[in-house]
Amino acid sequence: MLETSLDLRHNPCVLEPRTEVLKEGNIFLISLPDGSIIDQDNSSLGLYYNDTRYLNCLELTAGGWRPVYLSSSVRDSHFSQIELTNPVFPLGDSRVVPAQTIHLRLLRLIKGALYQRLRLINFNPFPVHLNLHFTIGADFLDVFEVRGSRRQRRGEFLKTEVHHQGLILAYQGLDNVIRTTHITFEPAPASIVGRPGRAEVTYDLILPPQKKLYLYLRIEPDGQKMFPATHISDLFAAATIELASSYHQWQKECTRIWTDNNFINDMFRTAITDLKALEIDYPGEGKIIAAGIPWYTAPFGRDSLITSWQTLILNPDLARHTLRFLARYQGKQVDKWREEKPGKILHELRRGEMTRCQEVPHNPYYGSIDATLWFIILLAAAYRWTLDQDLLQEMAAPLRRCLHWCVRYGDLDGDGYLEYQRESPAGLTNQGWKDSWDAVVDREGRIPEGPVALVEVQAYYYLALLEAAHLFTVLGDKGTATELKARASRLKMRFNRDFWLEEEGYLIFALDGKKRPLTTLVSNGGHALFTGILEPERARKVARRLLAGDFYSGWGIRTMSKKEKAYNPMSYHNGSVWPHDNAIIAAGLRRYQCFEELSRLASGLFAASSFFNYRRWPELFCGFTRRGLSGPVRYPVACDPQAWAVGSLFAFLQHLLGIELRDSTLYISRPILIPGTRRVEIKNLAVAGSRLDLAFEEKDGRIFAHVLKKEGAIKVIIEA
Repeated sequence: MLETSLDLRHNPCVLEPRTEVLKEGNIFLISLPDGSIIDQDNSSLGLYYNDTRYLNCLELTAGGWRPVYLSSSVRDSHFSQIELTNPVFPLGDSRVVPAQTIHLRLLRLIKGALYQRLRLINFNPFPVHLNLHFTIGADFLDVFEVRGSRRQRRGEFLKTEVHHQGLILAYQGLDNVIRTTHITFEPAPASIVGRPGRAEVTYDLILPPQKKLYLYLRIEPDGQKMFPATHISDLFAAATIELASSYHQWQKECTRIWTDNNFINDMFRTAITDLKALEIDYPGEGKIIAAGIPWYTAPFGRDSLITSWQTLILNPDLARHTLRFLARYQGKQVDKWREEKPGKILHELRRGEMTRCQEVPHNPYYGSIDATLWFIILLAAAYRWTLDQDLLQEMAAPLRRCLHWCVRYGDLDGDGYLEYQRESPAGLTNQGWKDSWDAVVDREGRIPEGPVALVEVQAYYYLALLEAAHLFTVLGDKGTATELKARASRLKMRFNRDFWLEEEGYLIFALDGKKRPLTTLVSNGGHALFTGILEPERARKVARRLLAGDFYSGWGIRTMSKKEKAYNPMSYHNGSVWPHDNAIIAAGLRRYQCFEELSRLASGLFAASSFFNYRRWPELFCGFTRRGLSGPVRYPVACDPQAWAVGSLFAFLQHLLGIELRDSTLYISRPILIPGTRRVEIKNLAVAGSRLDLAFEEKDGRIFAHVLKKEGAIKVIIEA
């Protein structure tokens, strides 16, 4: 199977101007703002569970007319409210119902199933007879099919079961698994007509003046019972309370962040609840943050690791869960189909029909050159942040296996660099974070021959070696620690010789299979900054280069310089702006004290946030230059929310404020406030077994940091 048929970013899909997303656990919903799921080819709309679409149509009409959209919102990432009304329509007795005299309010949430409450109010002085009609469909497409993958064969739809109060749509896949969508109504409809994969449901309603009428709907993927014994209205109320309680508990467990700017406060509130919504809990396997909705609602090694690294300041439990989950799936054998190697950390885990049928290698797929390095980096960062000895002891064996993979399998030609080359016919051509098929090119726009040694991967490797050395020192294995430090030193020397591009004052993109430098100017080199692999003079040159006009759009740093032939501001990786890319660069700007560049970078991204729904940074946006009052241009199929874009907000918070853990001491150095604020408070900060409340404020043009409260033995040093 060709890679392009599996690449979820490069297949045709309907580009909806805006969608609303709900997610809880393994279930997520994508609808139009008016709540509709329109059945049309190549649409991403639907209700999904375990990488399968269990609903591809949910349309509401009344008397032949479609409700008129008024507004919609998602509260705290888990509760949707949609406001609708009527157009002008005739009654059977020659009267006319004026527009905007019937109000429809949809409330939706997910808790093991999709729940919907529809409230109708008639504001006319007379009763209105309404024929309410739902069209429902389930195509049971694998997520790869939704984005354009074509299969030679599919399973078959089974007969739709129709009951007094609901129906069951069913499909038997080529994996012999029967997937079902259980749909229940309250009160019972006037009629239900079903056929395979489809149903028409009708209510015959009389709406009295000024009275509220409620209709409830429950849609459960792979429901275990025919229909719930409890009234759906009661289940809806219980799910509402339970979800609100679980989100409140999550917020209590996290660092509390407050500023004197309510827009920024809303931004943090949304990000905190987004992380809760993105969490997936697999019984018997553990919890992990899904990479993003809709296309990456699954475990992704690199994404989950970076997100957990970004959010240590918010809640280090995310890191604990991620490390344990990924250690469970750490590679054990050589398997070319899945690109698995002993010690390697997975790239992606899927559970849909195509995966089960071995049509795709994602059970799990290991085609990532850097996830294993990020595992080491996160483990070390999590230990420094928490001093969790139990976690370190538990992860000692996976750590050794990661290092073994680096030497035995990651270095393909024995030159000390880590390279990738696709082995699986269904795998990814490019296996760094820029993993689209055309993301790695030379200055002529040509795709190089492999194996490829990416610049950021070698920098990650350097940091991973040093961090592993620190961990082995803590574990009492000083011999291994000394060896790792020596390897890191040799790598740093070779890296600065082979990857520095003097004429640009910057770093090359990669070395190709013949060790020729790819001198394409891309943002990857900026990732080297936070690892410390560059000497300060070179690091400052890199920082200045990234904030020059060909890289910096005014909203953020582009993935590729405007000077390159392959540059396209609307591409996925060759000229767009990625918040997480910028956040990693920001960590390096802080490390090398490039405060002017850090402030400028933060100003652009925080300004961009005001143009996005819920002030949430999406996965990426287009790299067009900032002009006048116009906002950034959206990328049409970006995940939103997306885990490492959400996590970038907390990474920027930490790097701006200059918070760092070293030797069981929290250092605050040369803090910079979030753009648009004059005071920031961080409370309930969990660090090194202690709790801290901190405040940062601007007075007379200077920024001051204060410790408001301290519980535990943590030492705090505030540096000017």
